[in-house]
Amino acid sequence: MSDTLSRPPQQHTPFKRVAILFAGGPAPGANAVISTAAVSFLRQGIEVLGIQHGYSHLADYSPENPLEQGKAYAILDHAALKRTRSAQGILIGTARTNPGKNVSHPDHLRDAKLSAPLRRVYDALCSLGVDALISIGGDDTLKTANKFKMFQDLMPAGSKKIPIVHLPKTIDNDYSGIDFTFGYFTAVETLAGEIRNLLYDAEASDAYFLTETMGRSAGWLAYGAAIAGEASLAVSVEDVHGDYRLEEEVVEPVTGERLTRAVMNVDKIVNRIVKTMLARDKEGKEFGVIVMAEGLAEYLPMKYLEGVPRDDHGHISISHINLGRMFAKLVADAYAKASGKKRKVTGLQLGYESRCAKPHAFDVMLGSQLGVGAYRALVEDGRNGVMVSVSGQLDLQYVPFDTLIDPETLVTKVRFIERGSDFHRLARFLETYVND
Repeated sequence: MSDTLSRPPQQHTPFKRVAILFAGGPAPGANAVISTAAVSFLRQGIEVLGIQHGYSHLADYSPENPLEQGKAYAILDHAALKRTRSAQGILIGTARTNPGKNVSHPDHLRDAKLSAPLRRVYDALCSLGVDALISIGGDDTLKTANKFKMFQDLMPAGSKKIPIVHLPKTIDNDYSGIDFTFGYFTAVETLAGEIRNLLYDAEASDAYFLTETMGRSAGWLAYGAAIAGEASLAVSVEDVHGDYRLEEEVVEPVTGERLTRAVMNVDKIVNRIVKTMLARDKEGKEFGVIVMAEGLAEYLPMKYLEGVPRDDHGHISISHINLGRMFAKLVADAYAKASGKKRKVTGLQLGYESRCAKPHAFDVMLGSQLGVGAYRALVEDGRNGVMVSVSGQLDLQYVPFDTLIDPETLVTKVRFIERGSDFHRLARFLETYVND
């Protein structure tokens, strides 16, 4: 029986050098993940490189444009990692460069032109002598990790293979395969604090704030912030259902094909918010905070989206819409019509201030376990093409990419809040009661 105070014995491993890469938006606890992953390898005598700013430098690599230390990558040694586990920010920076954006079907990986950015990433890592890659990021980064593995699977026998494991990151908490993502609870508490401050402001002047929070695909962040911040109502993409949902016919710009897309019934949602305000009036509470998830912008009818650009992943630019301000005016007008009274409604966007907030202990612990899990997956278990996950009391699990990603479209499966689930019912129970 081993001594419970002893560290695990050193493992025999072929790895001499590994790389850690972070992509997408920041999240509290990022440095806990990076630091613990790096230290785990360093203690086994494995050198660790921190790739700077996501895939941006790797995707631009060529033999004529070699990667420079200090610009494209950094050596992560014990001195560089000193007291970084609870630090804010991201030690190695981040970016949204997507080397797999032209690959939307497995067959595209056989096309040299479509897969060229993935080839450059592979060549770049080989030029640095990297033996394994740890990818940290959201669902788009998971897609890239999967494509990078599949690209290597098609390489000729005898080619150098770079195993890859992925660590899930998003303050949105919309990841399949893990209960909670690191940074989520810190982000919820940060936004809840903002909402509580706004409630005092609203009460002082008998007014309302309509806050747009981050949460592109699902409502976990909006609902969590509303519950912890004591908001009057939370609305997210999961609520675009039943009477709050419409079908809209659109023309595909390239093919001219007529398609049908689901959109929100803007009038119904505005009226639901107004009903909350009227119910609060009857309770003598002529103030409040309404929370809306930014992902609702994807469900706006096309007349609201004309001229709005999209990013490398096909997402609309949320910042060009300002959902909070848009709905604030609609709600103020509808309330005045329904009540015969004017009420100030101010639209605000919340979210960026939460992405690099000081991480809570839970997020540091969760992030640390995920970082250690990267080492254990690669070195102890010899894994490749898995996402590191935890359940229960931070028990490690390794989830294969192919269980998280559609094999035909190579798109990840978003985890929405299940309507009628206990979490969803909790938010409905705590908000201002409306018999709708």
